[in-house]
Amino acid sequence: MTHELKRIVKAFEHAKEKGKKTVLATVVHVEGSSYRKPGVQMLISEDGQMTGAVSGGCVEKEVNRQAQDVFIQGIAKMMTYDGRYRLGCEGILYILIEPFMPDENWLKEFWNAIAKRTSLVFRSYFELREEVDKAFGSTLTFSSGTHEVRAGFRVSSRMETFEYVLNPCFKLIIVGTEHDAVKLCALAALMGWEVTIVAPPAEQKSASDFQGAQQFINTDPEEFQTHAIDSETAVILMTHNFAKDLAYLLALKEAKPAYLGLLGPANRREKLLDAMIERYPEVTESYLDSIYGPAGLNLGSETPEEISISILSEILAVVRDKDPILLKNKKGTIHS
Repeated sequence: MTHELKRIVKAFEHAKEKGKKTVLATVVHVEGSSYRKPGVQMLISEDGQMTGAVSGGCVEKEVNRQAQDVFIQGIAKMMTYDGRYRLGCEGILYILIEPFMPDENWLKEFWNAIAKRTSLVFRSYFELREEVDKAFGSTLTFSSGTHEVRAGFRVSSRMETFEYVLNPCFKLIIVGTEHDAVKLCALAALMGWEVTIVAPPAEQKSASDFQGAQQFINTDPEEFQTHAIDSETAVILMTHNFAKDLAYLLALKEAKPAYLGLLGPANRREKLLDAMIERYPEVTESYLDSIYGPAGLNLGSETPEEISISILSEILAVVRDKDPILLKNKKGTIHS
């Protein structure tokens, strides 16, 4: 959810430039089922602008209404939303609404952590009842220390605590610039992933051709820098050129991404892996087994957009260690 907090912080900075106050709403506890898990957040500006969501859209109006007291009084409050009677499908949401006023040091530390891809810890302090209390509030812990989201808030030991870890934003590296890479980039960016496009220097495409891409790198496989690829990064090879895919695959031989996929049929994958073994006999069986090819889930995809959905679905299943099934066949709750 780091990408959602990024959007919230950007919205806060924009509101601050306009002289507008903002409040932050955080789901800190759920009884029963809910559309999303605790930790989801939304920012509300005093001009009515909302960034993010705490549910599927059914709770937000009530949060906005209750936030008006926080704008007026400047004091945090807890609210509950019982979806069992209003919606017939959700449990009880406990939502902390607090003034959101991070100082310049907080903002500097936050964007530093985003750039360096370090984890953060968000903590909220509250009581499980509808109440207005100056002692309610939240903090964010950086590698340098813990900072409150508003001046004057001090942590109280008597409070309930909700804590969650914000890992670095998930990153997708797309090696290739054909039409299907353009579609994959756009959809991944909509999911909040940070997308990097890698292309051979001779390619005619540029960053402007890839909606949502954060970075566009022209590089030969031999110069491809892979040291920054971490456990929150997926890589997909889709140059549509056997020799290029092989060269980039060899460049990735020491990398350990969360997911490494190859576009194309199974026999092409086998030829690529055979060629890799021939050129790099030291490659391990575990590395070869970790490569997903053909990339994607069997959804009957045909168009570039559908193929992109198939690939992104497989990446989600792999990084979250889930066996894809129809939800109607799943035992227990959706989020379990």
